[in-house]
Amino acid sequence: MPKTSDTKQIGRPRSEESRAAILNATWTLLKTTTLRDLSIEAIARESGVGKTTIYRWWSSKVAVVMDAFVENVLSVTPFPEDLSATEAIKVQMASLVQTFSGDYGRIVAQIIAEGQADPDALASYRDRFIYPRRAAVKAILQKGIESGEFNPNLDPELVIDILYGPIYFRLLVGHLPLDRQFAEQLPLWALKVIKLTEF
Repeated sequence: MPKTSDTKQIGRPRSEESRAAILNATWTLLKTTTLRDLSIEAIARESGVGKTTIYRWWSSKVAVVMDAFVENVLSVTPFPEDLSATEAIKVQMASLVQTFSGDYGRIVAQIIAEGQADPDALASYRDRFIYPRRAAVKAILQKGIESGEFNPNLDPELVIDILYGPIYFRLLVGHLPLDRQFAEQLPLWALKVIKLTEF
């Protein structure tokens, strides 16, 4: 199986069963402990896989967490392929708000917080999650331009920040909830404000 950018390129090929056990254990532990308090030793105990095996396959605790996070969150916040570009963005944004309102969001906030003292952790989050997601949104925006839904002169990087920035702001500052009303209203107002489409 291909190595991730955060895994060490040495040692035996990883056992898929052991890999799944490690990532499941990591995700389970993150639901009851903080990233800062999580340890490789605890992951080893929970998964039943030796600590040396974990270190052989991953370069750090954060690398294990990023693999567990990406594997879990991508499956619950997909971009619908059978909708218009506008509807696909609205549905995906709503699912991300709902997802970030629970354990996923708490873990994301901890990864970002960890990244303030550990640049590698933040770089890993950007490389493994943010950049691929931004590429996916750009593809949807391009689809919308080609279909006539969106302004062909839009700046995709700025548009993505306008659409998704408020989600991260509420997640990290906590001044207002990531609730259903926000999930429903944010895509409508964000798309309207940037004049991508008419409602």
